[in-house]
Amino acid sequence: MPAAYVFDAYGTLFNVHAAVARHAGEIGEAGQQLSDIWRRKQLEYSWVRGLMGDSSRDFWDLTEDALDYAFRKVPSADPKLRDALLESYRDLDTFPEVPATLRTLKEKGARLAILSNGSRDMLHRAARSAGIETFFDGIFSAEECGTYKTAPAVYDMVTTAFRIYPDAVSFQSSNRWDIAGARKFGFRTVWINRSGEPDEYKDLAPDAILPDLAGLTKTI
Repeated sequence: MPAAYVFDAYGTLFNVHAAVARHAGEIGEAGQQLSDIWRRKQLEYSWVRGLMGDSSRDFWDLTEDALDYAFRKVPSADPKLRDALLESYRDLDTFPEVPATLRTLKEKGARLAILSNGSRDMLHRAARSAGIETFFDGIFSAEECGTYKTAPAVYDMVTTAFRIYPDAVSFQSSNRWDIAGARKFGFRTVWINRSGEPDEYKDLAPDAILPDLAGLTKTI
C-alpha cells in the first residue's frame, strides 16, 4: 500500500454539478450549460491567477466570479438564484462510492488526505457537510501556498506534512491536468476518468485510470 492516499476534492470527491442540479427546476433547460461554464471558468481563473503569482483572491472568490460570468453567458438563467447556488456549492454531494471507499481504505490502515485548490473554509465545510471529514488525516488547501495547482509547492505540502517521499503517495484526481502536475512532482497518480475523456499529456501518464474511486479498494 502507498503511505498515503491523497484526493483532489472538486470533481473527485465532490460532484461540482450538484449545486445546479438542486435548482434544475428553477433554472430550466440551460442548467447544464450554466454548470459547465461555471466549472470551466472557475478552473481557468485559478490557472491565470497562479501564473500571475496573484493570491489576492482565494478559490471561493474565484467560484463567485465564475458564477457571475456564467450568468452573463447564459442570460436565460435567473441571476436571482446566485445566492442559492453558492450556498449549495458549499455543501456539495459526494459521488456515491466515496464514503465506502474512504472507509475501506481507512480500515486497511491507510493515511488519507485532501489536497485541493479550494480554500480552507470551503474544504472543511464540504467534508463536514458530507460526513467524511473524520476519515482524513489532513486537509491541505492551496491557500496555504498563495498559489494554485499545478505549482509544485501545492503538492509538496503533503510530503512535508507527512514526512514522506513523493513516490509514497497515491494521488487521485478527476482532472487530467492535475494528474499531470502531480506526476511531474513525483506522486503515483490515479486518474478518475468519470466521463470517459480522451487522454492527454502523454509524457505525464497516470499510473492507473479508473472510472470511479471504488476501484482503489480492489488493489489492496
